[in-house]
Amino acid sequence: MLNHPHINPVALQIGPMAIHWYGLTYLAAFGLFMALAIRRLHHLPYAGLEGPTAWRRVDVEDILFLGVLGVVLGGRLGYCLFYKPMYYLSHPLDIVAVWQGGMSFHGGMLGVVVAMLWFARTRERPFWQVADFVAPCVPTGLAAGRVGNFINGELPGRLSDPDLPWGMVFRGAGELPRHPSQAYQFLLEGLLLFALLWLYARKPRATGQVAAAFLVGYGVLRFTAEFFREPDAHLGLLALGMSMGQWLCVPMVIGGATLWWWFGGRGASATADRA
Repeated sequence: MLNHPHINPVALQIGPMAIHWYGLTYLAAFGLFMALAIRRLHHLPYAGLEGPTAWRRVDVEDILFLGVLGVVLGGRLGYCLFYKPMYYLSHPLDIVAVWQGGMSFHGGMLGVVVAMLWFARTRERPFWQVADFVAPCVPTGLAAGRVGNFINGELPGRLSDPDLPWGMVFRGAGELPRHPSQAYQFLLEGLLLFALLWLYARKPRATGQVAAAFLVGYGVLRFTAEFFREPDAHLGLLALGMSMGQWLCVPMVIGGATLWWWFGGRGASATADRA
């Protein structure tokens, strides 16, 4: 049995300005996205094309800027709507109090979708081409976020077997060992999903299939990790004994699988037509 290490959430204090570890993990996430997206430019069959639809480094920078807005705004609004709608309906000014915590991946994902739609429309590019480009660069950012969760000791796991070697006692969560669910999510929806998606995207795929694979992969891995993560205290387990996170993953998996199959059929039809 392990004890969660006491780590000061403030990484650096300069006068009245405090730099938090969680903020630094967000910066790391955006930096990783930038580095991987630039690398992705060399993997795309249409990267070397000339003209207004050619992909360049400036496109990566613009996508990152819009994505940051989507993650922050969508993540915050998603948390308010999905997890505490009645509270924020009664306290609307608290919606902007992001320093109090509260971000939702599913809300952030919806925010990124809106950002990609804007980018695709303004650059006159197919939305699913943009989504395919972005998808493999996302999981490492998710992994960075889980590091921040672990440092803060937030989102602890469910009670574990006392004999579990890596069972951990978290401050404020009782004296019994729990699963370090942040580490599970770091490994599953972070590193594992990145490796699988990066390799999958290296080979030619029908437009839209890489993004669809991300939806399926994240949905399945997050759904699995939720079995070890303590559900939100004010929600508990919902219908069928599933958490809110699991219920939000269900449409991701179903929608992603449907899209993957549909895009694959369209790609096969296009290939047959060309032949």
